[in-house]
Amino acid sequence: MKNSIILLFLLSVFSLNAQNRYEFKQDISYIEQSEKDEYRRERCKLDVYYPTDIKDYPTVVWFHGGGLEGGSKHIFDELKNKGIAIVPVNYRLSPKATHPAYIEDAAEAVAWVSKNIEDYGGRADNIFVAGHSAGGYLTLMVGLDKTYLAKYGVDADQLKGLIPISGQTNTHYTIRKERGLPMDIPIVDKYAPLNCARKDIPPTLLITGDRHLEMTARYEENLHLEAILKALGNKNVKLYELQGFDHGSMAIPSCFLLLEWVEKYKKKTE
Repeated sequence: MKNSIILLFLLSVFSLNAQNRYEFKQDISYIEQSEKDEYRRERCKLDVYYPTDIKDYPTVVWFHGGGLEGGSKHIFDELKNKGIAIVPVNYRLSPKATHPAYIEDAAEAVAWVSKNIEDYGGRADNIFVAGHSAGGYLTLMVGLDKTYLAKYGVDADQLKGLIPISGQTNTHYTIRKERGLPMDIPIVDKYAPLNCARKDIPPTLLITGDRHLEMTARYEENLHLEAILKALGNKNVKLYELQGFDHGSMAIPSCFLLLEWVEKYKKKTE
């Protein structure tokens, strides 16, 4: 879908701008205190960036990219001071951990937010999940395969929205690498969001860069998922292709679409 970058900037400036006071709590462990695994204790931490002068705000849980092999939690400036909370998450990485460790960590982090965000002034029923690249893949796996969140007593259907930004919808290439399989040949198994497609999912915004500049078939993978989700009866699913942007540069303009999606589907407060 063709998009106007001017429109994105207007949305950010006029529709979603807010001036609030914020707190930033860092390196909060989201796993059990009894955990003995040193790598989990090191990596399984998150930050909470939240407004202090409003209540019941939406929260976006954010998973960083890096191919499931690198990267660290961060917050894009474009998402700051917008009247929402951002919770960036670290998770275990390959090859020190292997599938499905990073998906399990992502689910535990979302569950932690669901059970604790009200202590910061947010709402457990006003949570969105998002991420770029590998983070987009984790977003889809946690939101589409309900078993990961169900382990922690959280219903994935109660999330307010999923916003995967250039995420793989086939089985992630790092999982193929871990199995000794070619990274450039697609596989669709239980670790593929496509294989977890179902009806009645949260409102889902799929975003990719330009199909001619993106990673191989990244736009087409997302187009495939959009078609399947809609065929299953999901009406609130939309795919944006950010023309002129490659895999890395599309992350920043995607923030404005994310904010628009949150504004559209957030829990309305009285």
